[in-house]
Amino acid sequence: MSYAEKLEELITKSVIPDLDERLDEIFAEIADSKEANEDAKEEIEELREFKADLQDVLEDIVHGDIDEDECKELIDDILEAQKGSEEEDFGFTEED
Repeated sequence: MSYAEKLEELITKSVIPDLDERLDEIFAEIADSKEANEDAKEEIEELREFKADLQDVLEDIVHGDIDEDECKELIDDILEAQKGSEEEDFGFTEED
């Protein structure tokens, strides 16, 4: 499997579903409290921008506009971030 294929699989089967899950959590919190605080709005915007960037990467893969070295570098970055997220949960904190 090429790095491009691995990157595509990682993004579509892990990263984007994780982002969608976090967005759902935020929207549920907003629904429960009936208002969105600034932190929630900012987090939603950041997650949406990150998701859009990932979708751009997927487009680049489909069109062959990304080389294997860049794919490997992105894979390494994502895996490192995921490893850190197990400890930090993407840097987001749960509010009680």
